[in-house]
Amino acid sequence: MPTPAIETRDLTIRFGGHVAVDAVSCAFHAGTLTAIVGPNGAGKTTYFNLISGQLPATSGTVHLDAADISHLSAAARARRGIGRAFQITNLFPNLSTLENVRLATQSRARSRAGAAHGLAGTLRELTSRWDRDTAVRSRALDYLAEVNLAEKRDVPVVALSHGDKRKLEVALMMALEPHVFMFDEPTAGMSVDEVPVVLDLIKRLKARGDATILLVEHKMDVVRSLADRIVVLHNGRLVADGAPAEVIASPIVQEAYLGIAPTKAVEAALHG
Repeated sequence: MPTPAIETRDLTIRFGGHVAVDAVSCAFHAGTLTAIVGPNGAGKTTYFNLISGQLPATSGTVHLDAADISHLSAAARARRGIGRAFQITNLFPNLSTLENVRLATQSRARSRAGAAHGLAGTLRELTSRWDRDTAVRSRALDYLAEVNLAEKRDVPVVALSHGDKRKLEVALMMALEPHVFMFDEPTAGMSVDEVPVVLDLIKRLKARGDATILLVEHKMDVVRSLADRIVVLHNGRLVADGAPAEVIASPIVQEAYLGIAPTKAVEAALHG
């Protein structure tokens, strides 16, 4: 078995007396798309936050290419190759779409400078090189074209629709060239017309064959169309892990999503 691209071992976080993620051990390999599902409050986004470094774990570890990265900040993990798109967009609202992607593209090329000078210093340095770095600008335009935003290159982010902001965030993540892509409900709040663009982007990333993709998603039709594997969290615990058809049909998922009364075996898996 090859070394997992990303792995959690007994990953746990407590908020007071509440255990939001409870000793979750799971490995994710390159070339696969894993959907992480579960009812509201199951711990999915918290689990993502622990992997990407937005939250410190109470116990347990996170490993990237077998290296323990539990001690690293979110920024350091991003530099190591973990890309994250959030439920709430995380963009520079007063800059144009092109400037947002250009900063991400140039940050990737000069990540060591970013580590040395911090975010504010990085923004000043990167902006000063804008006119001199036409190759970076060209790549940024390519990423915008991939998410169908090239015609809005000069539009300030604050003026974009919610769907366009989600697409822009995907472009930023692509510009950082991670090898682990983490999507937290990427279609949330999008119109029916906007959803296929983002799903097509994820499909294209998957088709490359070298990316590790983690997807938190409530829409089971989206999960069915994209996932190679489904992991189910319930009350912070990993309760199912397997092929989509098998997991979707399992009593555990039927209970978690549909409220169907569980058998004793399912009850034990959910609460034991």
